[in-house]
Amino acid sequence: MRIRHLAYVSLMALALAGCNDTLESASVDLSTVKNKVEQPLPSHILADMSKKGMDRNSPIMIRIFKEEGAMEILKANQSNRFEVIADYKICAWSGRLGPKVKEGDRQAPEGFYMLTPANLNPNSKYYLAINTGFPNRYDAANGRNGANLMIHGACSSSGCYSMTDQQVLEIYAFARDAFKGGQKAIQLEAYPFRMTAENMVKHRLSPNIEFWKMLKVGYDNFEVTKRPPEVEVCEKKYVFNQQASGPFNAGGKCPVMTTPPALQTALLSYNKQYDADYTAALKKFDGMAWYDPTEAERKAVVAKQRKGHDIAYAPTGTALAAGKMMKVADLESMMANQSGQQLARGATVANPTTASIRMATAAPGLTGQPVAQPADIAVAANIPANVPIPMANPMNPGVNPLAYAPPPAVETAQTEAKKPPFWKFWAKSE
Repeated sequence: MRIRHLAYVSLMALALAGCNDTLESASVDLSTVKNKVEQPLPSHILADMSKKGMDRNSPIMIRIFKEEGAMEILKANQSNRFEVIADYKICAWSGRLGPKVKEGDRQAPEGFYMLTPANLNPNSKYYLAINTGFPNRYDAANGRNGANLMIHGACSSSGCYSMTDQQVLEIYAFARDAFKGGQKAIQLEAYPFRMTAENMVKHRLSPNIEFWKMLKVGYDNFEVTKRPPEVEVCEKKYVFNQQASGPFNAGGKCPVMTTPPALQTALLSYNKQYDADYTAALKKFDGMAWYDPTEAERKAVVAKQRKGHDIAYAPTGTALAAGKMMKVADLESMMANQSGQQLARGATVANPTTASIRMATAAPGLTGQPVAQPADIAVAANIPANVPIPMANPMNPGVNPLAYAPPPAVETAQTEAKKPPFWKFWAKSE
């Protein structure tokens, strides 16, 4: 009996140690799915919705965290606050941390995107797909380009966020049900990582830090309100939840803007705690910074997961598993070496250089965070000279302001004027 018991324990240990896809796909046998477009959500998710006071067809939003390799589906409850109803491990995303800049750079988008029913693709060759809407107004205003950036199945990515087929079946169902309930557009928020004080300190030397500070404003607005922020673009920058004196023009001058008083008070309290946490994190990571691993380094960590799968199945793993904290001097040396090797091969250099890392420590920024200068960011990230580098919001530098951008086809002054003001909507239930 003891031998049989040990064998059983060993078998269970092997099962738990295997590819996470094995456990996640066990809930749905795809061979039994007769209509993938109308496949209902699993009963355990519907039961969880009921417990949390959520209607099956209430609005949703989606959040992505690259570094953690995580995707969250958040759903509105009876108080119209959004909370997580499902979370998934992203099976594959390509490139490194940082935004998509141009077609062919293999980067997965970061930013705020609006998904309409037109973004759903039931006939995708990757089982099911949802177009992210890249490029949005911010991307277009900054000269960024690319097409067909998706959330899809098949676990293989070249600039997309790829899930397993079982995962995308559920994600598609969440979006479908929300649209059936009357939601016009679903906000997708794609972040490099969870924007905590510790993570901002760990990544403070990245050439993307100014762009990420801008995204953090929208992140903080959600953390305070638990509702998707109203996202606009002006002066080629995101702004969030702002009362404005006039219309927003993505490439034009920002109108006079103010933050709703109740929201401003909440953000001040939130930022006070953040400042304290940031100061503590600076002490904790003094002289250290995070090394962002390459896609190849991430793939090497999860290479064993491919065994037993179709050749197209290509999980990329998380940057947390493949990256590491390093002494700044050692990181400078590693970056310089990698850049030299890539230049020798004639490849594009998209990593921080020694010069950019040193420049990033030259001047303090918001909340005591270091600021890399635009020219050094452009050189380090290999961004063309005619592509503007996003800086902190000039209208409200001490508070976090961000918003989503709908696809260009629906971005008209008329549709923007019809959107219900966020601050009035929020105040109704306060």
